[in-house]
Amino acid sequence: MADPSSYRPKPGQIPDSPGVYKFRDEHGRVIYVGKAKSLRQRLSSYFQDLAGLHPRTRTMVTTAASVEWTVVSTEVEALQLEYSWIKEYDPRFNVKYRDDKSYPSLAVTLNEEFPRVQVMRGPKKKGVRYFGPYAHAWAIRETVDLMLRVFPVRTCSAGVFKRSHQIGRPCLLGYIGKCSAPCVGRVTPEEHRELAEEFCDFMAGRTGAYIRRLEQRMHDAAEEMEYEKAARLRDDIEALRRALEKNAVVLADATDADLIAVAEDELEAAVQIFHVRGGRVRGQRGWVTDKVEAVDTAGLVEHALQQLYGEESGDAVPKEVLVPALPDPVEPVAQWLTGRRGSRVDLRIPQRGDKKDLMATVQRNAQQALALHKTKRASDLTTRSRALEEITEALGLDSAPLRIECFDISHLQGQDVVASMVVFEDGLARKSEYRRFQIKGFEGQDDVRSMHEVVSRRFRRYLRESLKTGEWAEEAPGDEPGGEVPAENGDRPKRFAYPPQLVVVDGGQPQVAAAQRALDELGVTDVAVCGLAKRLEEVWLPGEDDPVVLPRTSEGLYLLQRVRDEAHRFAIAYQRGKRSRSMKAGPLDTVPGLGETRKQALLKHFGSVKRLRAATVEEICAAPGIGRKTAETVAAALAATAPPAPAVNTATGEIMDDAEE
Repeated sequence: MADPSSYRPKPGQIPDSPGVYKFRDEHGRVIYVGKAKSLRQRLSSYFQDLAGLHPRTRTMVTTAASVEWTVVSTEVEALQLEYSWIKEYDPRFNVKYRDDKSYPSLAVTLNEEFPRVQVMRGPKKKGVRYFGPYAHAWAIRETVDLMLRVFPVRTCSAGVFKRSHQIGRPCLLGYIGKCSAPCVGRVTPEEHRELAEEFCDFMAGRTGAYIRRLEQRMHDAAEEMEYEKAARLRDDIEALRRALEKNAVVLADATDADLIAVAEDELEAAVQIFHVRGGRVRGQRGWVTDKVEAVDTAGLVEHALQQLYGEESGDAVPKEVLVPALPDPVEPVAQWLTGRRGSRVDLRIPQRGDKKDLMATVQRNAQQALALHKTKRASDLTTRSRALEEITEALGLDSAPLRIECFDISHLQGQDVVASMVVFEDGLARKSEYRRFQIKGFEGQDDVRSMHEVVSRRFRRYLRESLKTGEWAEEAPGDEPGGEVPAENGDRPKRFAYPPQLVVVDGGQPQVAAAQRALDELGVTDVAVCGLAKRLEEVWLPGEDDPVVLPRTSEGLYLLQRVRDEAHRFAIAYQRGKRSRSMKAGPLDTVPGLGETRKQALLKHFGSVKRLRAATVEEICAAPGIGRKTAETVAAALAATAPPAPAVNTATGEIMDDAEE
C-alpha cells in the first residue's frame, strides 16, 4: 500500500486550468483517468486525510504510485481526451456501464426498398418501425409466422433475397404462400410496401377494423359464390385471431398448473414459478437462495414446494404442478399437496407437447435470474470488498489481492495438454489479459509437472519484461542475461509485466507445491499461492498439511470459485478447439515447420489448396513470408498428398467411378 504523500506534486506544479489526469500504479499501469475544470483543485482533493476520502477513492490513491496530467484548452477537449484514454487504458477504478440484458423487438425495415420483418436487438435505427420490446424472441417469431399468411411480407436476409433474385426462384416461404416473393417480381415494390404498412398498422393495435373488413369481404365473396376466395379469407381471419391470442394463451386446454424450474451452481440456486390459470400465464415469481447444504435439484424442488404452498390457502394449489425433478420420495409430497388442495394434485415432470415447451421457457427464466443475480453480486463494490477482505484474512496476506491470477490444466487422456491463465482485478474478470499455454515439454496425465511448467513460464516472462519497463528486478534463472533497462517515457508495459498479489491453482496440495516451487526457483517472493480443490472446496496453502475451510456462505469462497471455474472454462475451450482443429487437419497441416500464420498467407494468396498444389516453387515464393526453402517443402508435401487422378474410359473419354473401374 503506497503513501499518497510520496508522489504528491509540489505546490505550484499543478496548473489551474482544464485538463485530464492519470493515476498509475507501481508498474506503470493506468488505474484511473479523470478530467477537471481546474486540475489544481481536483488533484489537491485526492491528497487530503485518507479518513476523509470515500473508500473507493482511498483504495485508488493508496494503490497508485504516481500521477500525471495533460493541459487542454477547454472542458470539451478534456471530455474527449478522457473518453479516449478510458477506452485505451481501460482503468480498473473507472466506472464502466454494462448492459445486463438485451430485450428483442419486432422490427419492420421501412427504410429498405423491400421492407423486411425481423427480430432485432440493440440500439434502434432510423427508418425502422419497432414493436416491443418483448420478453422472448420465440414469442415474436411464432406471432410473425401466424401473420405471414395474411401479410406475406419478406422475412429473408439480404443474402437470401439477392440469391433468389439471381436464380429467379423464390425461397421456401414463397412457395408455401408465406412470402409475396418480391425477389422474383410476383409483386411490385409499391404493393410489397403496402403489405408492410398494413402489417405495421395491425401490430400497432388497429386490428378490429381490419378484421371487420376481412369479414365483410368474406361475406361478399360467399354471396357472389366465390367460395374458394371466401374460404381463404376465413382462414386469414382465424390466423389473425390466433395471433392476437398467442401472447396470452400458452396452454390450449385451459389448464390450471404451476410450473417450477431451477437453475443452480455449486453455491446458489434460482427458482422460477409460472402460475397458469385457464391456459394463460397469470403470474410469475422467483427466488435466489444460497445452497448452505448439500442438496440436489430434487431437494431444491421440495423446498420450493414447501415455501410456495406452505402458507397458501387450498384454492391456491392447482390441479397440476410441473417440476424438473421429483422429490425423493415423491409420495409424501404429493399427498401433502392433495391435502392442501382438498382433491388430487398431479405432481409430475412434463415429457412432451406444450407443457414441456412452456417448462423450457420457465427454465430459461431461472437461468437468466441466476445470471443476473451473479452479475449484480459481482458488480457490487461492497460485496467485492468484503470478499477480498475475507481472502486476505483467511490466507494471512499483508494486503488485499487486487489482482488474482488462476491457472488450470486441461488435456484429453494425456494428449493435447494445455493450460489457461485468467485474471481478476478488484473481483472482476479482466478478459483482455487472459492467456493460454501449450504444454510442449511432455505428454501425459501429470498435472503437477504441467502446473510447474506454466507458472515458471508466466513468471519468467514477468521478470524479463519488468526489466524492460524499469522494474529493478533480478534476472530470472534460465533467462538470457540482460542489464537493467528503465522504461522510456510513453512506453506501455507488456502483457506479462504486471504481477499478481495472489496465484490460485485448480487443484490440491500437489499442484500448490508445484506452483510454489516454480516461484521459489525464480526468486519471486512477493506473490502468494493457494489452491482450490473441487471435491470439498478446500483452500490449500504451500507447506500446510491441513486445508483452510471457508464457510459455504463466504463471499471470499464465492470469489475463489468464480476465478477457478472461469480458468477451467477457458482451459476446456482451448483444449477442445485444439482437438477439433487436429481432427480437421488439412494438407498444409502436414508440412513441417509451417505455422498457422503462413498457412493463412498461402491460402489467402492462392485462394485454395487446389491452386496452391498446381503452383510452381517460384509462384509459391511470391506469397508473403514464404522463402524458397519453405516453398520447396510445401510443394514436396502437397505433391506427396495429392489425390490420385481419376480413371478415364478410353472408349468414351468419360471419367469412371470406382465401381466402373
